[in-house]
Amino acid sequence: MRRRLVSTYVLLLCMVLLALEVPLAVSLNNRETQRVLADRLADATRFAALAAPALRANDVDRVDKELRQYHELYGIAILLLDQDANKKLGFGEVQPTDEWLRPAIRGALAGRQVDMPTTLWPWQAQPLIVAVPVNDGGAVLGAVVTVSPAKRARRVVLSSWLELGLLGILAVVACVVTALRMAGWVLRPVTRLDAVAHEIAAGDSGARVQPEHGPPELRRMSASFNEMADAVAESLERQRSFVAHASHQLRNPLTVLRLRVEDLGSRLVDDEHARAEHEIALAETDRLADVLDGLLALARAERGPKQVVVVDAVEVALNRGLAWRPMTERRGVDLVTLVPEQPLYARHVATALDQSLDALIDNALKFTPTGGRVEIEVAARDGGVEVTVRDDGCGMTEEQCQVATERFWRAPDAQNVEGAGLGLPIVMVLVEASGGRFTLGTAEPHGLEARMWFPAGPAPAPPPPSEPAPDATRLTV
Repeated sequence: MRRRLVSTYVLLLCMVLLALEVPLAVSLNNRETQRVLADRLADATRFAALAAPALRANDVDRVDKELRQYHELYGIAILLLDQDANKKLGFGEVQPTDEWLRPAIRGALAGRQVDMPTTLWPWQAQPLIVAVPVNDGGAVLGAVVTVSPAKRARRVVLSSWLELGLLGILAVVACVVTALRMAGWVLRPVTRLDAVAHEIAAGDSGARVQPEHGPPELRRMSASFNEMADAVAESLERQRSFVAHASHQLRNPLTVLRLRVEDLGSRLVDDEHARAEHEIALAETDRLADVLDGLLALARAERGPKQVVVVDAVEVALNRGLAWRPMTERRGVDLVTLVPEQPLYARHVATALDQSLDALIDNALKFTPTGGRVEIEVAARDGGVEVTVRDDGCGMTEEQCQVATERFWRAPDAQNVEGAGLGLPIVMVLVEASGGRFTLGTAEPHGLEARMWFPAGPAPAPPPPSEPAPDATRLTV
């Protein structure tokens, strides 16, 4: 937008400059032409007045000296012709028989003053021709023709044009500088508004625009944007607080309800159908507890700005793989951790990688059959750290992978598998809050592949060397 504004300003200025400087350049050229032409006409008229008695007496020697000195002093060719266009006197490399000179001679012998060309354009090389008749009592006795080189006049015109062009360039430069400053002043609130909008989209709900710069209309727009952001942030915070409080408050009555249901089970000794229904009720209370735990974890993951830490992703992956080893052995699933030898430091919100790995490993174990394989891979990629969890279970289609991070979504063929449909949404929230990316895809030859990418973090500074402890003194009693 800044380039468009500056281009518009410069275009308008160029149009104004063209509208002013082109007529001015033509006017300067015409003025210089008229000046030179008036000077040459005055000289030719004076010589015509001197030549009239000489031509009438047929004695041109009396004007020979005048014409010669004029030619030698100014370098201007001059001809004195009689009424039959015969040359009486001539100085310079011109002849009455020259084709380019004949129109001026015919005009002068016809009693008119002739000047050619009428305008001295800088790109032309034609000399200035001035022809005046020699009159005596109304009769034309001959003509005086001067042929002047016009290089000097054209240089004067060109110099004037160059000065105009330089002034125009300086005006354009001044306009560009002024337009840049003006465009910056006008667009500074818009630029800041765009940056704050991206910051809010990235998770910084406290980012706001400072409505102190720019035109009044943009300052009002910045203030309105801040009010809107405050309202949205407050609404989201109320929603998250409600979910967190509701999940937390429902835990207590749910716990009491489960205890009551368990107590009822001890009284159902002989009725097999009632005991089966009792076990279903217990399973549903457990499922409801899982849903509440997931909602509470999701609300905590989304709430407010979080502390950003730098951890060794290799170490975290190894630790989580070791922690899940007993569960995988119990289910008969092979858990493999593929990590490089050197540490890879990732930057994310506190415990994001730990929680995400737990959710992804738990999800992979639910859908991996006995004898299957779950892999945790850590690698450096795209200037960051990528952590991948893949399994060889039933997997999901591409369409299902695109909607799997929606809350409470479950695959059609996984309705009987335990879970609340909140694990992958929690991973998505934690990874995006860390400035990373989370993608789901199909694994080869089958299964699901979950990739988490985190920005790389700086390696921690080595601890300062500790001072050697002083030698202990042994006391002997």
